[in-house]
Amino acid sequence: MMKNILITGGAGFIGSNLALELLNKGYNVTVLDSLSPQVHGCNPNQSSPLYRNIKDKVRFIQGSVTHKEDWQKVLPDQDAVIHLAAETGTGQSMYEVEKYTEVNIAGTSLMLDLLVNGNYKVKKVVVASSRSIYGEGKYRHPELGIVYPDHRKDERMQQGDFEVKYHDDQLLEVLPTCEESKIHPSSVYGITKQTQEQLVMTVCPTVGIAGVSLRYQNVYGPGQSLTNPYTGILSIFSTRIKNGNAINIFEDGKESRDFVYIDDAVEATLLGLEKVEANNNVFNVGAGVATNIRCVAEMLCENFGLQVPIDTSGNYRMGDIRHNFADLSKINSKLGFIPKVSFEKGIKQFTDWVLEQEIHEDKLSYSLEEMKKKGLYK
Repeated sequence: MMKNILITGGAGFIGSNLALELLNKGYNVTVLDSLSPQVHGCNPNQSSPLYRNIKDKVRFIQGSVTHKEDWQKVLPDQDAVIHLAAETGTGQSMYEVEKYTEVNIAGTSLMLDLLVNGNYKVKKVVVASSRSIYGEGKYRHPELGIVYPDHRKDERMQQGDFEVKYHDDQLLEVLPTCEESKIHPSSVYGITKQTQEQLVMTVCPTVGIAGVSLRYQNVYGPGQSLTNPYTGILSIFSTRIKNGNAINIFEDGKESRDFVYIDDAVEATLLGLEKVEANNNVFNVGAGVATNIRCVAEMLCENFGLQVPIDTSGNYRMGDIRHNFADLSKINSKLGFIPKVSFEKGIKQFTDWVLEQEIHEDKLSYSLEEMKKKGLYK
């Protein structure tokens, strides 16, 4: 019987919501989190509702997964680790390479090294993987059947050709990615998530620890950071709308993502923790529905009752993918997971929450300028 649960990154969006649900179910929760200013602001006690939601409710240790002494503070007496701590911006990862590999890969390696060589009680490790490991994902070629296209070429995108094509330039039909789909990430972030997953799923079973990897799609909902300009498209667009700024839709606006509501993501994570059937398996976590980005911007404006220009600019970022949505057959059949919140309902709950928040500084232009200087935003 698992009772004591450690959540790394437990003051983050998924982690804090998960911590509260675990507490409701009677678990003892320890959180290790660095309280990164990029996510929580410079004074988390005032600027981070995520942190405030769990403060004084969990055993909280401010520290880093890259520091051995911090792991040694939190690992004793834990029955399971839910390893969510990570740097998460796809675009940012393409130029902060050392930071992303240090936190995501080295931090995970340090945890596993301690679990293998130390005297700990951990029985299960649930690691947050990502849809980004699929790269451009899974498609159907009209003649060849299932194919996994290479990353899109810069020279094609410069000409405004953003569609995913195969070697013969044949247009392809996008398909949901199943867990058996080819792994070929197109960003540093994706590479680090792939490595995290492989480390956990390789090392844990050798020492009798169950490993579970959850490949999250785009998780959204009330409470997500409105100040981080590097990740979370709903938050980025919302901050621009509330500041009266135009929304710049990259590419041609037809690129799509799978948006999974926070409550559904938490439920899937709990199933991964509690179900024996999850042991030593990887699962997609999503809504299983593709939503294009221009539609997202229009729905946000409608829900806020605020109209700002929505410009489809043709700009693009190196490392971004065109489409990805999840095949949920495996997590449904093995764990009984069915997402409950539609995007229409979820985005309404998200925008209702945003309207109650103060207007935050719009930092998107700064983040894009960083990428432009390095030739990664065009």
